[in-house]
Amino acid sequence: MTLIDGKATAAAIKEQIAQEVAQIVAAGGKQPHLVAVLVGHDGGSETYVKNKVLACEKCGFKSTLIRYEEDVTEEELLRCVDKLNQDDDVDGFIVQLPLPKHIDEQKVTMAIDYRKDVDGFHPVNVGRMSLGMPCFISATPLGILTLLQHYNIETSGKKCVILGRSNIVGKPMAQLMMQKQYGDATVTVCHSHSKNLKKECQEADIIIAAIGRPDFVTADMVKPGAVVIDVGTTRVPDATKKSGFRLNGDVKFDEVAEKCSFITPVPGGVGPMTICSLMKNTLAAGKKEYYS
Repeated sequence: MTLIDGKATAAAIKEQIAQEVAQIVAAGGKQPHLVAVLVGHDGGSETYVKNKVLACEKCGFKSTLIRYEEDVTEEELLRCVDKLNQDDDVDGFIVQLPLPKHIDEQKVTMAIDYRKDVDGFHPVNVGRMSLGMPCFISATPLGILTLLQHYNIETSGKKCVILGRSNIVGKPMAQLMMQKQYGDATVTVCHSHSKNLKKECQEADIIIAAIGRPDFVTADMVKPGAVVIDVGTTRVPDATKKSGFRLNGDVKFDEVAEKCSFITPVPGGVGPMTICSLMKNTLAAGKKEYYS
């Protein structure tokens, strides 16, 4: 079994990005600028945005954090989005999800200029991705693809089962894994209402678990030699931890790892690659690689 080290892979990629940014700036080019908009004080969002700011520093980017309290109005947040759309110094920006219930997340996503949508959530980017056109690919699926490529894991012609159908992971991951230029795999998407889910998993060469249920994938669901990518990051109470919780994946790691050829840990697997992919998208935005 080979442990897929997302942390080390992400560090190497960020170093490459930093070198490229240094060359761009030395040649008189513009330093890429990423803005994060954070509403409220959700613990997970706070940690995620903090890590994005640190990643920007590592990559040589300019980064700005805009904070709003939980009671910010939808109108005020949309005005912020419009201002960032118009700001030529801002190459890309993200509005951290989830948002408070009184704010329409879809309306906010639609308001973001797709040319600055480094999260890859805007319908223009989603549509272009589904057609195999140049675009910003959402960060977690892009991170998974990068890991598969980095570890030379064969995907072409393989049976890939994706657990989960979210707009952020499941759906875009399925699109990418079936496309010839990326995964070139035979893809099955399973979810909470799928029949014969266990049987589907047992036949899979690659399982990508993004269902949000801790320890959902057990050893009896995995065939020997399968590749298992665990996207789950559920906070589970743990009195032994200083924070009072631990991050738990969708895969029962200890028993599944013994049967795998490759497996990602939680934490330290997909998570670091998600932030790394955001950095890759920001560099592309700064270089105007997809949209002039």
